[in-house]
Amino acid sequence: MELHLIRHGQTNWNKERRAQGQSESSLTDEGIAQALALGTRISSHEYDAIFCSSSKRTRQTAQHAFAGNPNAAAKIVYLDSLREIFLGPWEGTLYDEIERTDPDSYRHFWQEPHLFDVDGAESFAELQNRAVTQIHEIAQTNHGKKVAIISHGALIKSVICHALQKPIEQLWAPPNMHNCAHSIIQFGADLKPTITLLADNPFP
Repeated sequence: MELHLIRHGQTNWNKERRAQGQSESSLTDEGIAQALALGTRISSHEYDAIFCSSSKRTRQTAQHAFAGNPNAAAKIVYLDSLREIFLGPWEGTLYDEIERTDPDSYRHFWQEPHLFDVDGAESFAELQNRAVTQIHEIAQTNHGKKVAIISHGALIKSVICHALQKPIEQLWAPPNMHNCAHSIIQFGADLKPTITLLADNPFP
């Protein structure tokens, strides 16, 4: 399977630096422009299957990216399992406020993700397990096919981390998974992953 991982476009909460998690935010005008530009970049790809997080921002991204391709748009399957890391009490809160009131957890989230542990929130290990499990299920039913997934920054980074066989503490290692970043992973018959495109740049 050839897997294309795509992050959603910029949202109003991205712009405000507000923790999104699984709460709903909407694409900005810039985010819509990013999704339209993404559609142009991936227009040469014929996807056999398309899966999308059920969050509003990913659904909007898919809508604009595939606006000129009704055949692709008709294939989209929306999955809760592809939603972003659940941040519990942090959701909807400005990161500046979180840094002020809970500096240790804020540092863990961005600098030591393996230590991130907030009551009511997912850990990065739980996020990675959820994401990888869902992708393996998709791979088992899409042998030899080209598949796109529209999802979220932390979820995609967790999958990349797994593909590179790096510990979760290196989750945020460069490159940055910018809005509408496009990455490609090739899966062999044994489901062993090989990255060929990472955040729009050839890899390795």
